[in-house]
Amino acid sequence: MVKYQASDIDRTFSALADPTRRNVLLRLKEEPGLSVSELARPFSLKLPGMMKHLDVLSDAGLIKRTKTGRTVSVHLSVGPMREAMEWLKRYERFWTASIDRLVALVEEDGEP
Repeated sequence: MVKYQASDIDRTFSALADPTRRNVLLRLKEEPGLSVSELARPFSLKLPGMMKHLDVLSDAGLIKRTKTGRTVSVHLSVGPMREAMEWLKRYERFWTASIDRLVALVEEDGEP
């Protein structure tokens, strides 16, 4: 069996595929520097479950963790998000063209 080495962008999209991880990133955007226990509180997760999600986000480079005493604070890291957006922008013309065709069709049907 061939071992697959995931690229950085693969890890980013894989991490973003999970709704809990996306919600963690959203919380960190709104409240930077939350502790791990503060992040886990609104989710129906125990601390080990939250740690697994944070490990995936950290491996993808989407977050950075810093430890002060016994408290681990979590911060967003935007680099991988920028790379993912640049990758998506390459394909933007495809969905923009489809939306433009849909608008033209709707406007055409609406004319008397």
